[in-house]
This record gives sequence, C-alpha cells and structure tokens, in this order.
Amino acid sequence: MRTVTAVAHRGAPYRHRENTLDSLRAGLQLGADAVEFDVRTTRDGVPVLLHDSTLNRLWEQDRPLSALSAAELRGLTADGVPTLADALLTTEDSRVMVDLPGAADPRAVRQVLGVVRECEAEERVYYSADPATLLVVRAAAPTAEIALTWKTSAPPRPALLEAVRPRWLNYRFGLITHALADRVHRDGYLLSAWTPDTRRSMRRLIDLGVDSITTNRVDALCALRRHP
Repeated sequence: MRTVTAVAHRGAPYRHRENTLDSLRAGLQLGADAVEFDVRTTRDGVPVLLHDSTLNRLWEQDRPLSALSAAELRGLTADGVPTLADALLTTEDSRVMVDLPGAADPRAVRQVLGVVRECEAEERVYYSADPATLLVVRAAAPTAEIALTWKTSAPPRPALLEAVRPRWLNYRFGLITHALADRVHRDGYLLSAWTPDTRRSMRRLIDLGVDSITTNRVDALCALRRHP
C-alpha cells in the first residue's frame, strides 16, 4: 500500500478533548506525521485553539470567544484552551496544519502568522481555510504553505489558484473520485482529504491516490499503513 501522510484531526479527539494539548500529544504518540488544529483569536488578539465561535459545545459555557480576553478564557476553561504558542511548543518539530475557521479577518490572520514567526515554526506550519481567508494569508505571507479547502467537486477557478498559490487541494473525503484525484495531480497539486474515520473509507482514499488524510482516528490510519 502506498504511503500516505497521516494527519491527526484536532489531535486524538476520541481519547482527549479536541484541540487541547493532551489531544495533540496523543495524536503524535499514535503515529501521526502531522497534527491539525483550529485557531481563532480572543478579544485581545491572542490566537488560541478552538474550532467553534463559542465555548458552548466543548466547555459548556455559552460565551463567544470574540467577547473574551485570554485571561477570561483561561478562567472559564480552567486553562484548558491552549494558546497557539503553547501548541507550537508542545508539537516541537512536528508538522502542523493550522485551520482558520470563520470569516476572514486580516488582523486575526496577521496575529496568527506573527505567533508562528515568533515561535520559529514557519517551516513546519501550513494553513488550511476557505478561499477568502487564504487570500489574506497569502497577502501577508508570500511563502506560506497553503492547503486550499474546497467543498465542491467542481475545480477551483484558475484566477483563485493563481492568487492563493496552494500546494495542496483539501477536499471533504466523500467528494474524491479517480477523476478528481487525476485532475488535481495533473494540475500539479497535492491532494488531501478530510475527515474519514473508517478503515474502509481510508483504504478507498489511499487506493484513489490521495497524498494526505486528516482523520479523527489517526491510530486506525497508521495501523492501516502498517497492515493493509
């Protein structure tokens, strides 16, 4: 079976709360080649790991992150939501996919890029997001590695690809077919898929020729790589 890059989606969320330091450590310990996590900014501009715009689902606090300072966030979650700086320190030299959910905010993007730069992690971090956000990333970081998240089987417009200059095209796994994989590779991009969690789906994607799989069950993917 061809080797595929194993990316731990929000760490190991079946074992620890997603986007926490314990979850990131577990994902790497389970054999991931890279970890993916979501980054948003607090009211006072501190990039932290949180997928949702509020604390409700994970922390049972019906408070929007944008209304909270970093200190208030620490208090409400018992210091459970890591800062981006802490996450980069915890992942050491491992590859990191930083996903930027929500609407494009140039100031927030610059704050995220600034932390990555201060942590000297630019060579191991790559960014995924919707096109509008990635246009902001590209404008602020001309050499950043980008995975353009795409949610339809129709190809991205050539003008968008020229502006974003992604290395990866990042598709929901159910959209990927032989024809799509062939087209992506023919156009000179790497193909990543998110987020299959069954061995059957992972095996299908590997057979289709994807280059990277982002999954909540990175242990299953790594086991599949060892024993197809």
